[in-house]
Amino acid sequence: MYVEQLYTNCLAEAAYYIESNGEAAIIDPLRETEPYTELAKERGAQIKYIFETHFHADFVSGHIDLSKKTGAPIVFGPNAHPAFDAHIAEDGETFHIGDVIIKTLHTPGHTMESTTWLLIDEQGKEQAIFTGDTLFIGDVGRPDLAVKTDLSREDLAAHLFDSLHNKILTLADDVTVYPGHGAGSACGKNMSEETTDTLGNQKATNYALKEMSKADFVAKITEGLTPPPQYFPKNAVLNKTGYESIDNVMERGLKPLDAKAFDVAVEQGATILDTRDFKEYREGFIPGSMNISLDGMFAVWVGTLIEDLQQPIVVVAPEDRTEETVLRLARVGYDNVVGYLQGGVEAFRAASRNLEKMDWVEASQLKDWQDKGYQILDVRKPGEFESQHIEGAINYPLDYINNPDIQLDKDGKYLVHCKTGYRAVAAMSLLLQQGFTHVVDVDGGFEAVLAEDILPVTEYVCPTSQAAESV
Repeated sequence: MYVEQLYTNCLAEAAYYIESNGEAAIIDPLRETEPYTELAKERGAQIKYIFETHFHADFVSGHIDLSKKTGAPIVFGPNAHPAFDAHIAEDGETFHIGDVIIKTLHTPGHTMESTTWLLIDEQGKEQAIFTGDTLFIGDVGRPDLAVKTDLSREDLAAHLFDSLHNKILTLADDVTVYPGHGAGSACGKNMSEETTDTLGNQKATNYALKEMSKADFVAKITEGLTPPPQYFPKNAVLNKTGYESIDNVMERGLKPLDAKAFDVAVEQGATILDTRDFKEYREGFIPGSMNISLDGMFAVWVGTLIEDLQQPIVVVAPEDRTEETVLRLARVGYDNVVGYLQGGVEAFRAASRNLEKMDWVEASQLKDWQDKGYQILDVRKPGEFESQHIEGAINYPLDYINNPDIQLDKDGKYLVHCKTGYRAVAAMSLLLQQGFTHVVDVDGGFEAVLAEDILPVTEYVCPTSQAAESV
């Protein structure tokens, strides 16, 4: 028996390859098919089944393309009603992969079709569970991402409680937990950096598995949930209804465009997406472009800031990362890349086109710029801002800046910062598109401000601490 976790850091997503005696199964594959077909080929195995734990919301799965290329059936658990051919397993149904068995454990809660796949080895021992978004390391799946359901998140959380206690916590402590995601995913709120663990250790350390009533569990699981990125329900629908072949998407997106063809695409409504490092972008960029660097939570920010999955996109990227850009867009359902600027910004400059630059200042200069009438604009998330921020700063998270109804003064003067700079430059690229003219990046972000220790910073004091101090 052979099990391999194929972990993709930028999505904090785990797919799995299981093999025994020349037969293999894939669980929760990403959009591209080569990692799975090549691995099976290298190991001399044939992919027999493609298992899905649920209709994913945070990425487009590769189940349809992989099935077409291998002939392996797609298998969902109970309550799944996809618009394409798939085997809908019954609770307790088993599947043979060589000399091992995959058993269906229906575990609704994250979604109603959510299913955990139990791996039973050659000797009949229960070895591992592939939990999808039902159980994470340190957390459980959020109960508010199900597609088109009449159930409330409290209803789903109650189902999740029953699934955990009746199907998962009854298993032996030495069973290995293989989750669908790790830290950084928006599918949970307290996930560990670790991507695997024993069930026994999770019973001892996972807050959601502590002994409590169902009512207390529901309250804990639904507490503090922030709205998911807007692309989540759209990806879930694609995973349920089907999508265009990844091969077609890649062929279209990897079309080289000279400066003239690039101009035509933009005139026809294409968004210019520049995926270079934010500091490189800051030093010279195409007017009207948006910066979302590949070297960060690229998929999440694309999905947050570009509302329409079918929006035409032209890519500006380092030549050796163009294919990566198109693929990573496709992973989250942005299939309408119409090409890339061949030669990048240098080709744009060579065609006698002017690049723009962003103004930036060091943290040590902030007080001087404030004296010139500039306000501090903090584009971090509300929780980050509430925890610690520069006194007098305005908080307007990046999540909401790509909005024609933005509630900021276009004639205002702003010193823009996030934690380190990635989000600030992305925000400034959008502000410049919207007609803001006095925006300046704070080099190094909030971390640099703290290091300089020049401006006063407000820190959150929890109520318990206040109460203790007042006694």
